[in-house]
Amino acid sequence: MREVVVVSAARIPFGKFGGYLRDYSAVDLGTRAVKAVMEKSRLAPETVEELLMGVAVLAGTAAVAARQILFTSGLPANIPSLTLDRACCSSMTAVGLAMRDIASGEVGTAIAGGMEAMSQVPLVARGVRWGTRLGGIMLEEPLMMRNPIVDVPIAVGTGDVSLQYGIDREQQDQWALDSHRRYFAALAAGKFQDEICPWRRTDKDGNSTEVMQDESPRADASLEKLRKLKPVYGGKTVTAGNAPGLNDGASALVLMSRDRQKELGCKRLATILSHVNLAGDPLSSPYMPALAIGKALDKAGLALKDLKRIEINEAFAAVPLVSTKVLSDGDAKLLAHLHSITNVNGGAVAIGHPTGASGARLVMTLIYELRRLGGGLGAAAICGGFGQSDAVMVRVDD
Repeated sequence: MREVVVVSAARIPFGKFGGYLRDYSAVDLGTRAVKAVMEKSRLAPETVEELLMGVAVLAGTAAVAARQILFTSGLPANIPSLTLDRACCSSMTAVGLAMRDIASGEVGTAIAGGMEAMSQVPLVARGVRWGTRLGGIMLEEPLMMRNPIVDVPIAVGTGDVSLQYGIDREQQDQWALDSHRRYFAALAAGKFQDEICPWRRTDKDGNSTEVMQDESPRADASLEKLRKLKPVYGGKTVTAGNAPGLNDGASALVLMSRDRQKELGCKRLATILSHVNLAGDPLSSPYMPALAIGKALDKAGLALKDLKRIEINEAFAAVPLVSTKVLSDGDAKLLAHLHSITNVNGGAVAIGHPTGASGARLVMTLIYELRRLGGGLGAAAICGGFGQSDAVMVRVDD
């Protein structure tokens, strides 16, 4: 099996629902991310052999979006592409599939990532195609995020599971506040300059501005404000403040075999050591990242103590809280340590969660943070799709 490395990683700034990216399609967003990773690595389009792009809300994108992005980003027409949906795990799964193809020798270079244009998701009018006679037409909201298997909103199910693990509303609000605070500390330190490529937008008057900052983080976040918010959908702990909003965004990475990287003279950012997919019962998402990290560690021949940094997607603040508790296995000292190395620059509660793009975002955030530390081992994990999870182990050399 060939060694797989990352040579470029970039994302666009993540926008709020109805914010500065609302008029752009998923193809527009994904195209910018793909172009950015090629520009950063000075990668010639003809050297790319595969494009894999994840998207979670298919209603908000176009048919075979990855194939469209291949053309709009300037890649040759003969390159195979794949648009995949594994819910929030999608772009991390794309990274894992690219790793598998490179490790097995199928390809030498691949671009993997994902995108989401939630602001473009249309309302659904079922039954209208064949006509209606009397009465109004009922519109359905695809973004309500309900678990159809157990017939409860995902936020409600997450809150119930978090309480089973002893994670209450206060802890979730505190984690949410810390997510915003860590984000702005990282922003002030210039940490996001590594991963964010500028997005140029033009207003109705033709004025062009360059955006380099995520739109969702709130500098004025406080526990007092978070405590005033009511749980959503009649749940017990999850509110609009301790969960991310609906977001638009895109992210991408360039992966290569070690031999191809040396041949092309590209800078190696990190080595991908392992990738896993896991699945459990429909309400298992809050703790699935812990199980995925455990399996990915085993696959890479590593132990939890080897990790310098962990990224766990904040699909809700409850997820990293529950997952780190499961990883600590009742060891309070270990739990405190895991909290200190997890999502140190803020997470999706602050940054935003454009579902199809978040998995690849976690991987690049982890890689750039390890590089700032001078190297080391790290894990990135994400849950999604009614009890699924992906995890990736990476190594950054000194």
